Amino acid sequence: MAKSKNPDLSIGRNLKIAVFHLGSGMADVLTTGVWNRIMVADLGFSATFVGLLTGLRYFLAPIGIIAGRYSDRHTIGGYRRLFWIWLGRAMMAISTLTLGFATAELVRRAGTGLPDQTPAALWIALIFSFLLFSLGGAISGSTFLALIYDRAADHQRGRAVGLVWTFLLLGFTVGGISFSIMLPHEESGGAIAFSADSVLTLFIVTAIALSLIWFISLLGEERRAPGKTLSMAEGATSLRRDLSLVWRSRPMRFFLFYLTLSMAFAFLQDTVLEPFAGQVFGMEAHITNRFAAYWGSMSILGSFASLFLLRRSPAFNHSNLSQAGIVVLILGYLVFAASALAEIRPLVTPGLILLGIGLGVWNIGTLGLMMDLSPAGSAGAFLGFWTFCVTLARGAGVASGGIVRDIMLVVTGDHALAYGAVFCAGLGGLLLSWLALRHVRHGGSREAVQSDAELAAILSNALD
Repeated sequence: MAKSKNPDLSIGRNLKIAVFHLGSGMADVLTTGVWNRIMVADLGFSATFVGLLTGLRYFLAPIGIIAGRYSDRHTIGGYRRLFWIWLGRAMMAISTLTLGFATAELVRRAGTGLPDQTPAALWIALIFSFLLFSLGGAISGSTFLALIYDRAADHQRGRAVGLVWTFLLLGFTVGGISFSIMLPHEESGGAIAFSADSVLTLFIVTAIALSLIWFISLLGEERRAPGKTLSMAEGATSLRRDLSLVWRSRPMRFFLFYLTLSMAFAFLQDTVLEPFAGQVFGMEAHITNRFAAYWGSMSILGSFASLFLLRRSPAFNHSNLSQAGIVVLILGYLVFAASALAEIRPLVTPGLILLGIGLGVWNIGTLGLMMDLSPAGSAGAFLGFWTFCVTLARGAGVASGGIVRDIMLVVTGDHALAYGAVFCAGLGGLLLSWLALRHVRHGGSREAVQSDAELAAILSNALD
């Protein structure tokens, strides 16, 4: 990858760029928090259908690899990254508008007693919205990370990514609070406690706000490149070759198990958490919309605490933090399972707190392990492979949560048991990931990956 002409990234510029992910976090809350709550709990649609749509962006993430590789070698209008970032975010903003109009019409039909059969045009609008949203996220997400790489010097990239991650979490909190205020509870006496107009206003205002955030945060952050084609990075590897390298190293193999299992099961709750509170405890939308603010703020605290401990105490390393994060997540799922199966409403808030702290600690530890287990000389290839696995695993987890809920609802006919089954499944999966992580820890961390000679032999064999 060609070096940036301006590799020094000041903290002020870093904060400006990081605001980009404030919008990303808000967009995530809108789709996987607010919209899925409306569709499943208030309108009664299948959680499987909703989960597949919201998880679509993870399954389409490999398209981002194509955009990233193209932006490495070509410029459009003199820019390598900004064209793809702004194109992708424009697609996401447009999809937010179309999703808002379609959802508002569904709410309007439910509130006026129109026939239960949903017109095909509305289904097409929903599917189109998430296809556009997912494609836009894919092509802009990878190129945004590449822009950060270009803008920051080697010693600044850790700080740059850390601030971006913090603003992503802040977006969850800001989005949760803002959407709760914008979608107020209305004493209508019916099953739906908000109007179609309030839903439409929410989506329109959010689309405009996100567009401004995404555009202004990156304005002036990339300089025009003089040529249209740049030299291709050396040492490009295929997915099959990366998997071969990982599989031949025992610590890497178990880390792959841990990474995919923990990512999938940590986000098994993503599409069912708000509907769970609505259908089991009758919580209104303006209350469940704040869930992201609760766990998001706790996640920020967990992240900052983890970074502080890493800097101040040699007893803490990425492996220990990952272990601690998984344990807290297991406790969170245990609390949610008890809340659902025993129908204990006061346990919801402690569950959200544990979920947030666990996600914050787990993310810092796991991101660090991804760096530790990426050998020198092949870090780019390995980090790309880990990211690819993370994306697909999270998509599988998001979709599977809705599928498990629907299957158990058909089998038991009880919402509490159906949601309890999701949380129990997440608990079991996180326990398996914890066992896999113990093998990585016992084998050491970075030093246990392989010696330089062993790595050279593996690389040589894999390239044959």
